[in-house]
Amino acid sequence: MKTTMRRLILLLMAAMLVVSMGAPAFADAPTSQATILFTHDLHSHLLPSRAEDGGEYGGYARLMTLINEQKALYPDAILVDGGDFSMGSLFQTAYATSAIELRMMGAMGFDATTFGNHEFDYLPSGLAAMLNVAADCGETVPAIVDANYLPPEAGEDGYGADAEAVWSALGNYGVEDYIILERGGIYYVLFGLTGFDSDDCAPNSGMILDDPAQTAQRVVDEARAECWETYGVQPLVIALSHSGTEGGEGEDYELAQKVSGIHLIVSGHTHTTLHEPIEVNDTWIVSAGEYGKYLGVVRMDYKPNGETVLTDYELIPVDETVEEEPGIAALAESFKGDVEKNYLADYGLTFDQVVTVNSYEFDDVDAVYDYAHESTLGNVFSDSYRWAVERATGERVDVALTASGVIRESIPMGEVTVSDVFNAASLGVGTEGELIAIYLTGADLKNALEVDASVYPLMHSAQLFYSGVEYSFNTSRMIFNKVDYVMLRRDNGALETIQDDAMYRVVCGMYMGQMLGSVEETSMGLLSITPRDAEGNPIAVKELVNFVVRDDAGIPVKEWYAIASYLQQMGGEMDARYAGPDGRKMVYSSLNPIALLRGANQFTYIILAVVIVLIILAVFVVRAVVRRVRRRSDA
Repeated sequence: MKTTMRRLILLLMAAMLVVSMGAPAFADAPTSQATILFTHDLHSHLLPSRAEDGGEYGGYARLMTLINEQKALYPDAILVDGGDFSMGSLFQTAYATSAIELRMMGAMGFDATTFGNHEFDYLPSGLAAMLNVAADCGETVPAIVDANYLPPEAGEDGYGADAEAVWSALGNYGVEDYIILERGGIYYVLFGLTGFDSDDCAPNSGMILDDPAQTAQRVVDEARAECWETYGVQPLVIALSHSGTEGGEGEDYELAQKVSGIHLIVSGHTHTTLHEPIEVNDTWIVSAGEYGKYLGVVRMDYKPNGETVLTDYELIPVDETVEEEPGIAALAESFKGDVEKNYLADYGLTFDQVVTVNSYEFDDVDAVYDYAHESTLGNVFSDSYRWAVERATGERVDVALTASGVIRESIPMGEVTVSDVFNAASLGVGTEGELIAIYLTGADLKNALEVDASVYPLMHSAQLFYSGVEYSFNTSRMIFNKVDYVMLRRDNGALETIQDDAMYRVVCGMYMGQMLGSVEETSMGLLSITPRDAEGNPIAVKELVNFVVRDDAGIPVKEWYAIASYLQQMGGEMDARYAGPDGRKMVYSSLNPIALLRGANQFTYIILAVVIVLIILAVFVVRAVVRRVRRRSDA
């Protein structure tokens, strides 16, 4: 017994000696400086974009110049990206065939990126094709880390040929939960995460989302243990998270609260620009905006025991004052040929072809979102949809609509190219980028207008822009009953009353059709919009793909191509009708009782009745209390 106790004491003393020897070693270890360069939400914006102030922003060649400058100052800097590297310009059309985005990022020296929701816009088959092209191209490409967003495995629900193809492509490319990267004596753990909203924005991804926080803690613990066992140090842990941060909070804020051991979160998805980083639970959250507007720079003091101190943070503007790096500029130019050969040739167009000259200043994207109003930019979109479908089918379209959420860029002043138009209407590919024609009853058409009036304040991406109607709404009225005037507006200017039981042909993008089809569910039954076929039969949301509009040759009518064709037929100059609003949408605020109750629907009367009942009950309660008080005082 004494021998056993003696051995235990000796083992304990030895362990304490090891710890005491290790601690001073770490304490005395020199501090290293870690430099992390980052981007996110690049969205295929290889070329500069026109800014509203007349300048330019973004462009990979200019971004490359800034990266080179930072690496000249800090040779051991790493370069990472937070996802959504694709979908947002004409280059995305070569996503599955050329993997342009990953090849460009490889040429620029990106160490790692992760998947955003838009990497799944081409569906699982498109993702698999893109990964295989990138893996087999023979060029340097960035590592992809993805810890919690993967296809179902064999035996799980949803497993099939698509999932098998994606698993094969992930393996071919070498996608991992995390990687360990050594640079300048510092060991980095880089891991990728997808958030809940990002998953919601990729309904056709075919992927399974594991809880981000639980996954993150597992990965952090595993990676730290591996670093310690293999290299004898604690790493600097960076999450490339496509989850988002808004208003100083959001999913990445919650991630930092729940997970210990993450030093830095590069927060993508919400297109947030954080000019000051956010610190939560010893974790720093950073964001550099969308489309390569900024190069993010983080510098940290680091010790081998994992201690870090953020010493510097900067967002460097990528604008016209930055010179283009010639090699990346030439590579971007060469990729235009891939797009023209593999995509635009089918439409008889070229990348930089001018479709019209615009003399009018349209809303920028922020203005489209920021307040309820008639937008001439939205008018161009919806008018072009109506015109293109009537031309393709020879049938009249009563109403066409689009939403602020699908308008990705404005139409610039001056020469408007094919590329400009595509960038403005680049959301979605395949069926999501195509127009559908359905029918709505007059009652449901009015409800669709109510979405614009009532849902927009809750979700700014739901502001709608219509062609073929004239309507007004009072922002002070009861929710789901704000529209107080609506008429059909024909091409000759004639106005017609909308009949509740009549059928009207409506055109919109697939994305919008899916949104309209789910309004009843999302409004908890308060609004009902049922897409129908020509015979009046209801159409399920998943069946909307069968109502894609096709021309005489059977080619689907794309949203971007509808706009480009509409502008092209104007004869070289933007039609003067788009010099300003034409009164099709009137927004006002009034507390006048007549204005509040004009055309009130059942919902308003129910709420009004409830309020009246509550007031009456309150009066009875007050009177009862007063009587009781009087009785007590009399007694």
